[in-house]
Amino acid sequence: MLAPPVQRLVTELGKLPGIGQRTAQRLAFHLLRVDGEEANALADAIREVKLRIRQCEICFNLADEPRCRICQDERRDPRVICVVEEFGDVLPVERTHEFRGRYHVLGGALSPIDGVDPEDLKLAELYRRVEGGEVREVVIATNPTTTGEATAHHIAGVLRERTPDVAVTRLASGLPVGGDLEYADEVTLGRAFSGRREIV
Repeated sequence: MLAPPVQRLVTELGKLPGIGQRTAQRLAFHLLRVDGEEANALADAIREVKLRIRQCEICFNLADEPRCRICQDERRDPRVICVVEEFGDVLPVERTHEFRGRYHVLGGALSPIDGVDPEDLKLAELYRRVEGGEVREVVIATNPTTTGEATAHHIAGVLRERTPDVAVTRLASGLPVGGDLEYADEVTLGRAFSGRREIV
């Protein structure tokens, strides 16, 4: 029913994560309605990001130079490294304004069933950074999923063996603020109990 160029646009938009067929059609129709300058600006932004963005040579976050802005920032504490699965995980941590160290992006999580082994992640690079002697704490902020937990345990085990003087911590997890007990699953509620603190 659609002209081939429009159908191609819908198909390509539908490949984006979280975009279904109907949303892809709405986006395509929106792009057809806007003027050429606005549509070209989007196309130029996509082209530029594909040409200029690379991985930071230290932490593997996104960068438009050899080092990302966080690794270049002298105010950040290089003795504390927060380990995340993907570069998209850096932004939520940064929005808290609680973490002033640096990052290490693994590029995924361990999942032998999916063929993701330790050598497929940036684990060797993490261990080299920690073994350099400057790092005092590694905060593991992998997702609270089966693969995220497996990755966290793997990292903690290796670091305990190689660098026993470095503290290895894990982000606390449990009930979200404003959440109801009745809607919490057993794992979340169990974590909330094991991580309980005294009220001061």
